[in-house]
Amino acid sequence: MRNPIHKRMERFEPWQHLTFMACLCERMYPNYQLFCQVTEQGEFAKTYQNILNLVWEHLTVKGAKINFDNQLEKLEAIIPDVNDYEFFGVLPAQEACEALSELLHSIIAGSTLEQAIRISQISLSTVASYLELQVEHELNEQELKNAAEIQEELDIQWQIYRLLNECEERDTLLILDLKNEIRSTAISNIGVNFNQ
Repeated sequence: MRNPIHKRMERFEPWQHLTFMACLCERMYPNYQLFCQVTEQGEFAKTYQNILNLVWEHLTVKGAKINFDNQLEKLEAIIPDVNDYEFFGVLPAQEACEALSELLHSIIAGSTLEQAIRISQISLSTVASYLELQVEHELNEQELKNAAEIQEELDIQWQIYRLLNECEERDTLLILDLKNEIRSTAISNIGVNFNQ
């Protein structure tokens, strides 16, 4: 599904792409958290959160030295295999990990635009899968566009984009505000609510 902000993001600086990606990963985290709770793998959820914390640190602490190759290895060890589970929750959990993996690859390789677009698409695809599960059939492009949940996901991505777009230069306070707001809401892109 095309998202109009993808084209606009070409003008972003790498820090803006990374912040956008971190926000979307933060929004997908409750999906992974719930999966870990159901499958009794709470320590995996902590690992995911720790890796994400290091990304935020990378974005806000000048000169922070973090080995992201090492973090990627830790993440790869906790990605669920969708073939190992019979319930829907494994899919949003796996996609949350896929998004975080894209974010880490982006930091390691220094290429950010493609990954930012990719994570935006992963988040939308999680919402689409969730909707299809509820109506029990595949939805076409138009049905997806008309769905309130897809509209909400697009609105939130647009909101994050707009706030970042207003910055002339890296704004640590804005980055922290975005992180704290998403964390305190604690509601995922498919409405999983996980108050910590």
